[in-house]
This record gives sequence, C-alpha cells and structure tokens, in this order.
Amino acid sequence: MQQKTSLVTGGAGFIGSQVVHHLIKMNHKVVVLDDLSGGFMENIHADAEFCKGSITNEFLVNGLFEEYRFDYVFHLAAYAAEGLSHFIRKFNYQNNLIGSVNLINAAVNFKVKRFVFTSSIAVYGTNNLPFKEDQKPNPEDPYGIAKYAVEMDLKAAHDLFGLDYTIFRPHNVYGPHQNIGDRYRNVVGIFMNQLLKGEDLTIFGDGEQSRAFSYIEDVAPYIALSAEMETAKNEIINIGGEVAYTVNQLATEVKRVMKRSADLVHLPARLEVEHAYSCQLKMKRIFNPKPPTELIDGLTAMAKWVEATGARKSKDFERIEIKENLPESWRTNP
Repeated sequence: MQQKTSLVTGGAGFIGSQVVHHLIKMNHKVVVLDDLSGGFMENIHADAEFCKGSITNEFLVNGLFEEYRFDYVFHLAAYAAEGLSHFIRKFNYQNNLIGSVNLINAAVNFKVKRFVFTSSIAVYGTNNLPFKEDQKPNPEDPYGIAKYAVEMDLKAAHDLFGLDYTIFRPHNVYGPHQNIGDRYRNVVGIFMNQLLKGEDLTIFGDGEQSRAFSYIEDVAPYIALSAEMETAKNEIINIGGEVAYTVNQLATEVKRVMKRSADLVHLPARLEVEHAYSCQLKMKRIFNPKPPTELIDGLTAMAKWVEATGARKSKDFERIEIKENLPESWRTNP
C-alpha cells in the first residue's frame, strides 16, 4: 500500500504534535509546518519532516503542496487566545482566517483528499447547553468569528470544488507537552505554572464560569484517524470532555494533584462566555471512542510532566493593537 503524505500545520504545538505522533504510528509520511511562535522544537517528532514558516506565507504554502502533493491536510496552526483576540483583531484574522484560506486554496488546487480542521467550541458563543453541532453558531470574540468563517469557507469550497473536509470543535484541551508559559490561554497550564513558581492562582471574575476540560489523548488520536474515515467526511464534530467544572473547582483539583497550596486571587471579570460544554453523541457514533479520561487522572498525568520539566517564564504578547479595556493583569509581565 502506498504511504499517505500528510501536512500538519502547528505540528510543533501541543495538539498538533500529538496528532503527528498518531499519524506516524498510522504509517503516514508527515510534514510539519510551524513558525514556532507557540510551539517548540522538542515537540517535533523525529520521523517528521519540519519546515519552519507561517501559513500566512502563501508562496511557502504553495511550494510545499507542489513538492509533497499531500493526500491530507491537518490544520491545527492558530493563535487560540479567545479573550486576547479582542485586542489583537488584525493579528487574529491574518493568522487564523487568511492563513487558513491560503491552505484551503492550495488544497483545492492540488486535489487534497481531505482537509481536517480544528475549529473550536468558541463558535457557539452563549448558546443552549450542551452545545450541539446543528445549533446556529453565535461567536462572541474575534477568535470564534475567525474559526466559524473558516468552517463556512470549507463548506463553500466543498460545494463548488469538491474539497472534502472534517471539522472538529475541541475545547479546553490539556495534558503533557502543553505550553504552560502562555499567560493568555490554557487555564490548566497557567495554574500549574503559577504553583511551580510559588504564586497565587489568578482567576478572572468569581470563578463560577464552567468548562468541560479535555485530556489530550481523548482528542488527538481521533483527529488523526478522521481523514481516512468515510463516516467523518464532511462532518462537524464536537470533541472533548463532557463533565463541566467551575474554574474554582479546577483550581482546587490542580492544587490537590500538585500537592501545593496557594491562595485564589479573583481579578476583575473579563468578557467571556459563562458556561461552555458540548454534546459528544456524534463523536461517539463515528469513533466509538474509549471512555474519556477523568479530570483527576488527566491532571495527575500532566502534573507529573510539569514537575519534571519545570516552570516556564510567561511572556507578554508584543503586538497588542487595542489597549482600551485590556485586563490590567495583561498589561505588565509578572
């Protein structure tokens, strides 16, 4: 059987690197495209080919498609900071929308068999719970707007050009190899990094906002499998945890698994969806997955990795476009 060739954008990042791992186990030849703005060289699989560059570079993107003639595209490159996206609107749309369009154009022109896109439950906004794939999206931040625009563009490309796709809407994914030094996203990693540094745990608002947290091994394998599954073709699929926890509950559990104490410091609330979790019935029907990882088990596995690798220094995002209403805690580097 001829070896399949797959492009994974964002393959040096958290979810992307784990998708690469599973694709190589499936005997795919994998090319990783990543600008290392959020990923790390140590995340790149030894058996993958690596190209450092951005999806916003149309010339580079077309050159890769010309050289490798990809069978599948797994598009995971994004700057996924929902709250910050209000203040980096141009950057958000250039990277999360225009960069995606560059890939879709190339996928059409070079006859890709399947375009697998990781969207987000941010497309739902404030909506009826649990979120279901047939609900009308109502994104409330530029990040969610960009993700939904890419979803619509993929459907348009399918209708006119026959480009098949699979769209996943994951949420709050955590686990080993996550960038715990990103102060703007990934609350599990933020909490663990703060504990390693002996700091208080900071929470926006009263902490009663709720999310269903998703362990990486309940997400990445199914993204990798989807491209060759007929039942996943041209489908939008929620994927992730099912049990919602408040941020206060999460903070308590993180302290417990890391066996460290810290005070909870509540900062002024920011504009965000209060409650967000999704229905997993379609995912279960298509993939018949193993039982999801319990939060305590996933946090324990991540904490073991975090303790071994140590704290990371948080960095300011240097391209803030709007400073009005920017949370005070994001104005200066701790």
